Amino acid sequence: MNTLLIATKNQGKVKEIKEILWDLPYLIKSLEELKIDVDVMEDGDTYEENALKKAEVALKISGIPTMADDSGLEIDALGGAPGIYSARFAGVHGDSLKNNNKVLELMKDIPYDKRSAKFVAAVVLLYPDGRKIVTRGEIDGYIANEPAGENGFGYDPLFYVPEYNKTFAELGENIKNKISHRGKALRALKEKLKIACSTN
Repeated sequence: MNTLLIATKNQGKVKEIKEILWDLPYLIKSLEELKIDVDVMEDGDTYEENALKKAEVALKISGIPTMADDSGLEIDALGGAPGIYSARFAGVHGDSLKNNNKVLELMKDIPYDKRSAKFVAAVVLLYPDGRKIVTRGEIDGYIANEPAGENGFGYDPLFYVPEYNKTFAELGENIKNKISHRGKALRALKEKLKIACSTN
């Protein structure tokens, strides 16, 4: 069975990705599992550019098919911010508590009907022979007035989904993976991989 590398140090993402792609004919491994320690400057202008950069660096080190994603929260009242800067919105990469607190502070006087937002994810899969698959997923929602829920990571406690009357962090993994931006992008990738596998 071929190995597929997930180029991320975010263990929440690793868990999510493995759960969605579990039925593919690949042995899915994280950077940590393959003992690869690499940091990539996410300085692209789009989610796709950042995902591609991460995948390229990890592929060069590993030599095996490598998948990377980049995602962000786009809040309409903030002009689409934090967007591609979501992970470092408060200044420190990956500090979810500070990022969430900054969003809440900026949104404190904004009424519910003006708190619309969306999560966006781009996924890039690169092969050593140069083949590339790119997919994208989005989901609309609102920014809650305060964090809710213990599941998920990042901005999940703030991202409220009206259809379920819950935040991402309250939904539970099964529902979140079904409707999330990353889930949509990964399922699109899965379909393309199934086609590729069936033609090989």
